[in-house]
Amino acid sequence: MHMRSAKLMNGRMFAGARALYRAAGVSGNDFGKPIVAIANSFSEFVPGHVHLNQVGRLVSQAVKEAGGIPREFNTIAVDDGIAMGHTGMLYSLPSRDLIADAVEYSVNAHCADALICISNCDKITPGMLLAALRLNIPTVFVSGGPMEAGTTVMPDGEVKENTDLIDVMYASADDSMNDDDVLALEKSVCPTCGSCAGMFTANSMNCLTEALGLALPGNGTTLASHTARRSLFTKAGKAIIDIAKRYYDGDDESVLPRAIATKHAFENAMTMDVAMGGSSNTVLHILAAAQSADVDFTLDDIERISHTVPCICKASPSGDWEISDVHRAGGICGILGELDRGGVLHKDTHSIDYPSLEAKLDDWDIMRPSCLNEAKKLYHAAPGHIRSPKPWNQSEEFPDLDTDRINGAIHDIQHPAVNEGGLAILHGNLAPDGCVVKTAGVPKEIWHFRGPALVVESQEEAVKVILDGTLKPGQALIIRYEGPKGGPGMQEMLYPTSFVKGKGIGKEVALLTDGRYSGGSSGLSIGHIAPEAASKGPIALIKNGDMIVIDIPNRTVNVELNDEELAQRKAELEAGDGYVAHRKRHVSQALKAYAAFARSADKGATRDPDLINKLSGLA
Repeated sequence: MHMRSAKLMNGRMFAGARALYRAAGVSGNDFGKPIVAIANSFSEFVPGHVHLNQVGRLVSQAVKEAGGIPREFNTIAVDDGIAMGHTGMLYSLPSRDLIADAVEYSVNAHCADALICISNCDKITPGMLLAALRLNIPTVFVSGGPMEAGTTVMPDGEVKENTDLIDVMYASADDSMNDDDVLALEKSVCPTCGSCAGMFTANSMNCLTEALGLALPGNGTTLASHTARRSLFTKAGKAIIDIAKRYYDGDDESVLPRAIATKHAFENAMTMDVAMGGSSNTVLHILAAAQSADVDFTLDDIERISHTVPCICKASPSGDWEISDVHRAGGICGILGELDRGGVLHKDTHSIDYPSLEAKLDDWDIMRPSCLNEAKKLYHAAPGHIRSPKPWNQSEEFPDLDTDRINGAIHDIQHPAVNEGGLAILHGNLAPDGCVVKTAGVPKEIWHFRGPALVVESQEEAVKVILDGTLKPGQALIIRYEGPKGGPGMQEMLYPTSFVKGKGIGKEVALLTDGRYSGGSSGLSIGHIAPEAASKGPIALIKNGDMIVIDIPNRTVNVELNDEELAQRKAELEAGDGYVAHRKRHVSQALKAYAAFARSADKGATRDPDLINKLSGLA
């Protein structure tokens, strides 16, 4: 197999290209070695990415030492926590497409032979995943790692352990907390660099790339602050050269992303996600990734998996375990090991580093006698409790590993934390094409809910009615026209879910939206309602006082209106001003361009390929 870069490295025609490579620091003696594009998402805006410039240097050096030509470039990164609660959040999900395009553009424009994706936070890992599956060249993912949970000393002397970003957001809406209390949390809940502690979207996606087979063991759970993370980056640099040689020298196509990310691999990854109660946003991203891989994996597959797989790892924000606790229990390979023993995984999958799932679990599942000492040492990596933005600044170890599969961070499948899966897909006349709820975060007492609707048409209005007390216990807050097309951009709404909890009504209300919620959200928060209001979905027809009925065990969400009543309302709406949000919101040309091609959440909020092909005139 000829390397993609071979055309540039030989003959007179591309002497100019080689001259430019020389000017960029590539020695002529290295011409002919594989060119490894290193897609880095370093950004000083994002604590999960603030250290990735150092990661890039480590990876580059490892690639060079292994016999490759490292070429690092950057993508953008949006911090969802900073963009949250204002119109900045409109740009978060659309950034996924920009990142995917930027990686594809850079790799193809420069004829790179292989790719390392250095990502971490919410939309960056998915964006790079879309690009990798489009490009289908040898690829390794390596994330910056999760941050440690915080320890907060309150003004009254109370010590709060394992605090995180969600705690300060809850506190900001809690009238019993004064400004000094909130400030104490603000200063301490995010103590290190890395993606936010807990199974929020960033960590969920980094765990998914590991389960999918495109990242090395430990990628999802090894702390950014620990020296063990540093060695993961050098391993990634060496691994990509090994994979590239297997493909280009040995014609081994099994190492390519699409050969790894098969239908069964997607099902295994989603099974792991449901079992650990990952962020509901993972549904969007895994659907989009499957489309980029040309894999027939749909919302129906996720619904089927969610019916059959229990939640065996209830991490924050749905439970009390932090990401470091999950790591101590064996990380993602620990979860996969229990799922394998439960008979719910496909065994005919492989990864970038192992020829089979069985071989990988033999080496990395801490519950197996064959587990490597290397693996056991990795999973001993513990928090250092040093407040610092610097990575790899500590080498603390847990005194032992968590092998308690009944009461520990990871349960076996016979003793699940919750009998139902951590994510569920609901259908009904309110969501004919489906919607998503993170069941791991919903108190059992409100798995059945019936209450009158309170309708708003923006996140801003939702926050207002929560904070001013308009939203009452027993009501269902409908937040519409916040979908991919209607927002546009499908805002992530952590503020509404945090504020209802801060107001003390988190177990007494339901929130339903065609937008989405943060991986840090909990409570009866139903998102991704499809079709969205802007695409003429029934959510656009709801009026104040309509009775909303949610039945999680039976996977239904309905409004108590019959077909004739819904048809009459639809006719009235279309006879008036149509499917338009009644609000004032400036929408830029960039966001309008995104909205023009965006599909509803059941399609992963991806661009409409049929519309693109039609308008472009290209097949």
